[in-house]
Amino acid sequence: MSAVLMSAPANFVPASKLEPAPRTAAPPPQPEKTKAPQQAPTPPQPKPQTEPPKPDTRDTEKAARMAQQQAEEKAKQEEQERKRKEQVLLEEKRKQEEIERKERLRQQQLEQQKELDKIRQQREEAERKRKREQEKLKQIEDMKKAQVADATPTPATKPAVQAGNYGVDNSLQARYKLAIQQTVDSNWNRPDSLPARVMCHVTVIQIVGGEVINVDLTDCPFDQVGRRSVEAAVTRQPLPYTGFETVFQRQVRIPFCYPREECAQ
Repeated sequence: MSAVLMSAPANFVPASKLEPAPRTAAPPPQPEKTKAPQQAPTPPQPKPQTEPPKPDTRDTEKAARMAQQQAEEKAKQEEQERKRKEQVLLEEKRKQEEIERKERLRQQQLEQQKELDKIRQQREEAERKRKREQEKLKQIEDMKKAQVADATPTPATKPAVQAGNYGVDNSLQARYKLAIQQTVDSNWNRPDSLPARVMCHVTVIQIVGGEVINVDLTDCPFDQVGRRSVEAAVTRQPLPYTGFETVFQRQVRIPFCYPREECAQ
C-alpha cells in the first residue's frame, strides 16, 4: 500500500478523505430490447387468377320449371285419358250387359210364347178331335136311323129325281144338294190335264155351319194334281148352310166331272 501511495500524484486525495459524492438515482432499467425476429423472405405471390364468368342460370331454372310443368301436365292428361278409357269400358260393359239382359228376356218371352202356342194347339186339336168324335157318333146314329127307315116298308111312289141333275125336283133337299154342287163347281180350278167325262166322287164330312172337317177321295180316279184341285174346291169356303138347316147333312157325296152336262150321274 505504501508503494501505491508513493506513486500517487500530489493532488491525490485518499479515498478515505473524500466526501462521498451524492448518489444520483439510478435510471430505471430499460427493458431489454428484443431483437425482432428476422422475417423469412416473402415468397413470390402467385398472380391472382381471373375467375371465369358465372353462367347465367336463369334460363336453366326457367327451362327446369317448364319441364316440370310439362311433366305435370302430361301426367294430368294421362290420368284424365286413363279415367276416360275406364269410363268408356264401363259404358261399353253396361251396354253389353243391357243387350244380354234384353236378349235373355226375349228368349224367355219366346219360350213362353212357344209354350202358350203349344198349349193352344193342344187345346185346339183336342177340340177338333172332340168334334170329330161327335160327328162320327152322329154319323153312326144317322146311319142306324137310315137303316131303320130303309127297312120300313113304304107305299110305292114315283122315283124322285136325283138332286143336282137338272131335274124338276123342287124339294128343299134337292135345292140343298144343288147349292152344294154349284158352290164347289165355282170353287173348282180344273187342271187342263184332267180327261173329260171322268167321274170323281168326293165324300166330305161337315159340321154345323158348313165347315168341312174331312175329305175322302177314295172314289176319285184323278191324278194327284186333280185330287188336290177337288179337295181345295170343297174346303175353300163353307158349304151352303143358311136356309137349309132342316135338311143339313153331315156327310155329303159330291161328284166332280167335266163337262158336267155330259157326265153320267
